[in-house]
Amino acid sequence: MAGHVAVVTGGAGGIGAATSRLFAQHGARVIIADIDAERAHRTADEIASSGAAAQAMVADVREADQVGALADSVRAAYGRLDVLVNNVGHWVRHPGSFADTDPGLWDELYRVNLHHVFLVTRAFLPMMVERRAGAIVNVSSVEGLRGYPEDPVYAAFKAAVIHFTRSLAVQVGKDGIRVNAIGPDVTESRQVPYSQWLSPEEQSQWPQWVPVGRMGLPEDQARVILFLASDLSAFVTGHTIPTDGGTGAAGGWFRSSRRAGRDWTNRPVDP
Repeated sequence: MAGHVAVVTGGAGGIGAATSRLFAQHGARVIIADIDAERAHRTADEIASSGAAAQAMVADVREADQVGALADSVRAAYGRLDVLVNNVGHWVRHPGSFADTDPGLWDELYRVNLHHVFLVTRAFLPMMVERRAGAIVNVSSVEGLRGYPEDPVYAAFKAAVIHFTRSLAVQVGKDGIRVNAIGPDVTESRQVPYSQWLSPEEQSQWPQWVPVGRMGLPEDQARVILFLASDLSAFVTGHTIPTDGGTGAAGGWFRSSRRAGRDWTNRPVDP
């Protein structure tokens, strides 16, 4: 990625930070776009201290005016964009039964999981079209690939990211732009801190829970994003890679009576 300019939304922490670091290690000039100014600058400074190139730009990617300003800033500073990673996303909170959910929560989920993907992609796509080259990587979820009984609305938006990825890839292929996605599962992040959530019993059962035998790390996701963003995947577009350690292949969600306030589990404990 030497010389490439890359924007990573939510690039200050978790999967986004791991991706920003890895891109920079491979020669990219990375723009860390994040709502958390302190964390964004800290991550950019950390990357810069290693001799690589990174810049923090503060923006709430749910807001159209801030996304427009972000794109203008990138154009002014670099004059180009080679890679866009739409990494922002959040399950927000456990909603309970769909019949009892507040439509206000649907709006929150939409804005943070799907709407921003539209906003950011539309803002940066013209820079790629001008150069007839570019790669977009969207971060969806394993829950967009399988049934997710705990939150059908979240799952619907993550599935929409996958279909948007597929459809946009077909539309912009003629412009030299590739569009792909990943579908993470069981990976430590700011939104899903498994190291804090799991009981000692569950911690010991990673080998039974995940076919590869361990919890996923942000760096595991970043490596696949790097593959999709680079010329290593020059003949790959319109696809979503399940980055799940094999959980999608092995099984799914099961009814449970052991988790207080939760009717479902995807963990290898007696239901």
